[in-house]
Amino acid sequence: MTSKQIDTPHGPARAELHCAEEGTAGLLLGHGAGGGIEAPDLVAVARSARDAGVHVALVEQPYRVAGRRAPAPAKQLDAAWLAVAEDLSTTWFDGLPLVFGGRSSGARVACRTAAEGQAVAVLCLAFPEHPPGKPERTRQPELDGVEVPTLVVQGENDPFGRPEPGPHHEVVVVPGDHSLKADLDGVSRAAAEWLGRVLRPLVT
Repeated sequence: MTSKQIDTPHGPARAELHCAEEGTAGLLLGHGAGGGIEAPDLVAVARSARDAGVHVALVEQPYRVAGRRAPAPAKQLDAAWLAVAEDLSTTWFDGLPLVFGGRSSGARVACRTAAEGQAVAVLCLAFPEHPPGKPERTRQPELDGVEVPTLVVQGENDPFGRPEPGPHHEVVVVPGDHSLKADLDGVSRAAAEWLGRVLRPLVT
């Protein structure tokens, strides 16, 4: 495992690299608003992606690197994420197709930045469809705006709701809640199978 600090417009971010033996793509995974890159679902998916031949970078946003608990505004999160993606696309993942992903808030960042960052696919873990108890405040348009293949892995009892599937995205429901800890094997299998399916036409 290798890590590096990457300058962004909002302070240094940190990326932790988990290399596959022969990587065919690069997967960037971002954390949720209140947690870090050590979240069990992120760790499990990073491991299964690496085993499936995909390099993984677990990305820590600048506010976390600086020791702050409160997340930065969305525009700052997006700008920092794109700066990290640009750096990695010319270093660790040079010449490889990029998949954007993350859990909760990190999944929203991945969706909002996919087009500008030229991601070939998006992986969402526990996409927060709406704040708990407030279904009228939907974030579905962020998901619907993604025009590349997208997978959402959602806990069946997630208080943040369940996104609707769409033309470019599929939703896989697993036992558990927003943490996705109840069935990490199921989360890992779903992610690895989907990565293999969407990347196969790009690397053959």
